[in-house]
Amino acid sequence: MDRVLIDTDILSYYFKGIPDVVSHFELYLERYDLIEISIITYYEISSGLLAKNALKQLSQFEEFVSENLVVPMTEKSAKISSELYSALRKTGNIVDDIDLLIAGIAIENDFILVTNNESHFGRIPGLKINNWSRK
Repeated sequence: MDRVLIDTDILSYYFKGIPDVVSHFELYLERYDLIEISIITYYEISSGLLAKNALKQLSQFEEFVSENLVVPMTEKSAKISSELYSALRKTGNIVDDIDLLIAGIAIENDFILVTNNESHFGRIPGLKINNWSRK
């Protein structure tokens, strides 16, 4: 099992207790000591919870983060994201900037991105994806 970067949707499913996702997390943690999310996912989750004033869930998320790892965006990952944007734009295959930033972080760190958003991320060249929301 290769190292993975957990996308925002899968992390949300984990916190909702979706059985297939929770099971994948448990299996992954048998091999690796922690879960890795991008700083972009950190932003998406925390901003969404703050906007809903979901302070209890925000506290649970912060506890999860303290026990795991938030992978930063670097100059190299930003460059990768920029190159992906340019290549996709030339083909008319636009992907949201946030998704490109997450993809750049995953590619730089040689992660498999775990996401349920296969329709967007599947269009990004060089990005390995997996979906833990199904068996």
